[in-house]
Formats: sequence, structure tokens, C-alpha cells
Amino acid sequence: MMEENIAAIATPPGKGGVAIIRISGKNPLEIAEKMFTPSGKTAVKQFEPYRMYPGTIDGGAFSDYGLCVYFKAPASYTGEDIVEFQCHGGENVARGILKQTFRLGAKSAGKGEFTKRAFLNGKLSLASAEGVADMINGESEAEVKAGYLLYSEKLTATVRDLQSELKTLLAGIDVSVDYPEEDIEEQHVKELSLALKGLSNRITVLTASYGVGKKIKSGVTVAICGKPNTGKSSLLNRLLGYDKAIVSNVAGTTRDAVEGTIEIDGRKFNLYDTAGVRESGDKIESIGIERAQSIIHSADVAVFVTDASEKIDEEDGRVLDMVQGKPLIKVVNKIDLTYDETETDADVCTSAVTGEGILKLKELLYEKSFGARGEDAAFLIEERHYDALRRANEHLQTAIMACETQPLDLIGIDVKEAWDALGEITGETATEAIIEEIFAKFCVGK
Repeated sequence: MMEENIAAIATPPGKGGVAIIRISGKNPLEIAEKMFTPSGKTAVKQFEPYRMYPGTIDGGAFSDYGLCVYFKAPASYTGEDIVEFQCHGGENVARGILKQTFRLGAKSAGKGEFTKRAFLNGKLSLASAEGVADMINGESEAEVKAGYLLYSEKLTATVRDLQSELKTLLAGIDVSVDYPEEDIEEQHVKELSLALKGLSNRITVLTASYGVGKKIKSGVTVAICGKPNTGKSSLLNRLLGYDKAIVSNVAGTTRDAVEGTIEIDGRKFNLYDTAGVRESGDKIESIGIERAQSIIHSADVAVFVTDASEKIDEEDGRVLDMVQGKPLIKVVNKIDLTYDETETDADVCTSAVTGEGILKLKELLYEKSFGARGEDAAFLIEERHYDALRRANEHLQTAIMACETQPLDLIGIDVKEAWDALGEITGETATEAIIEEIFAKFCVGK
């Protein structure tokens, strides 16, 4: 438990109905006793933990009527004693009350310091703390859900299970090294190799979920591409539900990528309307085409747009060459003007003017990015976790190969390295630098 009391405003800045000032540490109740007068009571000492009391909060130069609650250690968020004031949500009201806590001995909390104390006091794992940050910073429903699954210790439980099995294997290695018998050691190495392969396979399955998790966290990058004047900008505007891109019947209007974000079934899609790809002598347009090619190259999904009134030509072919190997959705646009379904192999036919086919296009974007819809699952969403699991697996693979030629004590070195790599996820072996970097991403007050 930390000795210092820390305090911060736990609600966003600005005007609102309620603001919360949080104090955590060794004795925040002593500060509250000097600042809060409960209605109908003579002293804060009469407060029961986990019960909300109305009363007057002293803000130094002013008073406010609000609420106070006391959370007794260790049954609190940080694992320390916590007091929270709920006051009226004016910025100056909250700041005045916070300043009064400072005058009475509290220190200003740093970014994520409340959650950091919760981690250091064993209230949650390092991965769970990252889940808290992902929930707070989540820009889509799916990212919030993924953050909650991380916060609820699902990944931590899986990793600790792997660590437990590795620890058991390490104990067996130590026994065999201390009491060597040739026939027993040979059998032990065979069993060890099988066990390590099983653990490696489980980690491989876990790391495979990072592809989906990364798209949930960062969003799916979608390149809307094609030759000029096929209605790409109009299609972007229709998908977004508002006019973001300039629309004109003049070919080459879009000189640079125009972007916007939508959610489909709670998952984020970053849409890029790229410049029409064609041979151009216009220097500015050529730069836009180069940027379009770069976006197409890095996209997760390509939406290839053609005009319903035109046949596929060489310029279309050049665009199709760029998207080779990527998930592709072929769109025939402008079907409100002309449309012959017998002459198209499109995945979907659309009209940016009437909205026809837009719902189907959204369904295809989801399917191309995530496959069939199903129940929410836990995915790796943090690159740090993916990297730690990847390194753990590399050490296991080295240990498996070493089982063929190396003595047990050398095999044990890589098994221990695998255990250490997994410990970076839970926080057991994370360095101070890693811990500081993680909590620096938090806001003050959490």
C-alpha cells in the first residue's frame, strides 16, 4: 500500500450534472473529515464504508452540497482506502474542491496512478489494466467489448495457466538434473518434448487471434478504388451518411485520399476514397494517384468501383492488378442510370444516389474483414501481448529442438525464457519501463 494520499478529478473536464473527486492512499478519510459535513450527523467518522452520504463539501472559498462515499481497503479499486466526493459538475466547483484536498495534504495524482496502484496492490493484472485503458479509449463498440474481455482477466487466466504448466515442467527438469539416471532422463525428455509441443500449439492458436484483434482496435482500412468518374466519392458519402468528399462529373476531381469512419455491427471501418487511377499528365493529380496506390497497397479490403454504363477496360485492369491478393469487393455503381445484370460479375450493384445496394455492400465489408458473424470472442488486441506470446513460442520451439540433442539443464534455459516472456503480459516479469509506458497512456483520475 502506498503512503501518500493522491487526489484527482475522475470525470471529464467541462460542465455537467456531476463531477467526482477521488482520493486514495493511507488515510484519505482524515482529509474527508475536514472537508465534509454529513447532513444530520456530527462527524464523518460515523460513516459506514460503501454507503453514500449527502452533505456539505468544503471547497475552501465556497461550499457545495453533494455526496461522499468511503471505500475501505482492501475492498476498493486501488486496494487502498478511497474517498470520493460527488459535487455539482461545474469546472470551477470540481477544481476548487480538488485544491482543498491538496491544501490538506493530498498530492496530485499522475496519469493512470489510481490504476497503477491497483496493479501494484495486486487488485488486477497488467493486462487487465490495459483493458481498462482500451475501454476508456475505445472508438467502437467492438473495441470496448474487447477491452472489457481483457479487463475481466480472460487473457491473464489463460497466460497464467500456461505459466503454471511451464513451472511444473521446470520443476521436473530440476529434479532430473539433480538426480540423473540415464533411462529415466531419456523418457523424461520424450515426455517433455510432447508437453512443450502442446503448449506451443496453444500459444499459436492464441496469437492467431491478433489479426482480428488488431482490426478491432485500429479499424479495418478500406480503399475505395477505381478509375476516375465511377462514383467513388458519391459512394463514400452514401456509406458515411453525409457529404465528406467533393462530388463532380469532372474526371480527376479527387486529387487526394478523403477518409471517413463508420461502424458496422459495432466494428470500426476506416474508409478511403482514393484518386481515380489512370495515366495523367497533371502533376498534382499524379501525386494523388501515387497516394492512392499507397493506400490500396496497405488496405485490409479493396472496394473496386466501376460505372454501370461502361465496360471494363485497360484502366480498370491496372486497378485490379494493384489489389491482387487482397480481399476484394467488386461494385458496379450508378445503376440508377443504366444497368444490365447479364453483363456484370459484380459482388454488389449500387446507386449512391438512391442508396440501393449500400446495405449489401456493408454486409460484404464485414464478411470480407471478419468472416461470418458470431458470438463475441476474446481476441489479442495489444501488440505488446502479441510480441510477448511470439517470443515465448520462439523459446518453446528452441527448447523442442534442443530435446533432440541437448542436456536437460540447457533445455530448461529456454523453458524459463518462455515463462518470463509470458510474465510480461501479467506483469510478473514486466520491467519498470514497460509499466510506466502503459500507465502513461491513461488519463489523470483513472
